[in-house]
Amino acid sequence: MIGALWPLVRPAIHLLDPETAHEATLAALERFTTRHPKAADLRLRTRAFSIEFPNPLGLAAGFDKDARAPDAMLGLGFGFVEIGSVTPRPQGGNPKPRLFRLAEDRAVVNRMGFNNAGMEVVRERLRRRARRTGLVGVNIGANKDSEDRTADYVAGIQAFAPYAAFFTVNISSPNTPGLRDLQAKAALDDLVQRVTEARDEAAAGRAAPRRPILLKIAPDLDLAGLDDVVAVARDRGLDGLVVSNTTLARPARLKNRSAGEAGGLSGAPLLRRSTWMLAETWRRLEGAMPLVGVGGVGSGADALAKIRGGATLVELYSAMVFEGPGLPLRILDELATALDREGVASLAELTGRDAEAVALEGPGE
Repeated sequence: MIGALWPLVRPAIHLLDPETAHEATLAALERFTTRHPKAADLRLRTRAFSIEFPNPLGLAAGFDKDARAPDAMLGLGFGFVEIGSVTPRPQGGNPKPRLFRLAEDRAVVNRMGFNNAGMEVVRERLRRRARRTGLVGVNIGANKDSEDRTADYVAGIQAFAPYAAFFTVNISSPNTPGLRDLQAKAALDDLVQRVTEARDEAAAGRAAPRRPILLKIAPDLDLAGLDDVVAVARDRGLDGLVVSNTTLARPARLKNRSAGEAGGLSGAPLLRRSTWMLAETWRRLEGAMPLVGVGGVGSGADALAKIRGGATLVELYSAMVFEGPGLPLRILDELATALDREGVASLAELTGRDAEAVALEGPGE
C-alpha cells in the first residue's frame, strides 16, 4: 500500500529541500506501525559472517543515523538494516546546505559530516528494541575533533556489542577531513587490531556474542591501496568488507548543476565504479570473506550485477529517494525471477561469476 502511494506523494516531498524531506520521512517512520513484510522467496535466504539473513538486501548506513526507525525499514522488506554512522559524542555535522538531490542523474551528493545524536542516545534506542526480531547492524565512526580516532572506533565496539548484529567500521567517508587516511596500511592495521581485540574482549567477558566486524572502503582507492586493505583484512581476520562508500569523482555525464557541490556522490552514477572496485576486491580475497556490495543499486538488475561481481549481500539507500518505499520488495521479486532465469537454486551460485570480466572493464569515467 505504502509503495503504491509513492507516485502521489513524491512530487510534494521533492518540493522540500533534501534534508528537510529526509527529516520528515524519518519522523513519519518513527510513528509507522511496525508490520511484517511480505515474506521473501525462501531461496533468497543468505548466510554470511555466521548470520542467517532472510534475504540479501539491506538498507545502507546514512539513512537512519540514530536508530530512529530500523523496524519500520525492516517492515518494507529489507533483510537487514545498517544504522549510523554513530560517533562517541553527539556531532552536528557540516554547515547546511549539505545534501543535494540530482534528480536528472538519479544521484545524491552529501557532505553531512557524521551528524548524529551520539552513542549514548543510539545505544538506548537499540537496547529498547533488543528483544525484537530483525537484523540491525551498527556503522561506527569517529568524532571530527577526536585526538585518537581509533579509540573512538573501539568505544563504538564496546558500547554496541550487546545490540549490534554486526559492525561496520566506516573509515571511508569523504566528509570528515583526514578520515580516509586510516585506509593507509599501518594506520589500518592498528585500527583493525584494536577493534577486533575490543570485540573479542566483550565476547570473552560474555558481555555479548562475538559480533562480525566489517570494514567499509572508498571506491576511490587505487589498486595498490586496495592491495593493502585486503592484506590487513586477511591478516587480522576481519569478517568482511563493504564496497563501497560514496565517491569524490564526478562523471562528465552528470547533468544536474549540483553535481559540482563538494561531498560524496552516490546513486546511479556510482554503480559502475563501485562494482568494479567490488570485483577487484573479490579477486584479491579469493573467497576469504564475504563482501557487501553498495553503490548505485536501484533495481533487481543492479543488485544482481553486484552479486555477480562478488557480493554476498547488497545494500542501497540513494535509490529510495527516487523510487520510494516499494523498492525493496520489487528488487526481491526481481532477484527471485533471476534465479528462475539463471536456473540456479540460490544466489550464492552466482556470486563472483562476472568478477573477472567486470574487473577488466575498468571503473569507467
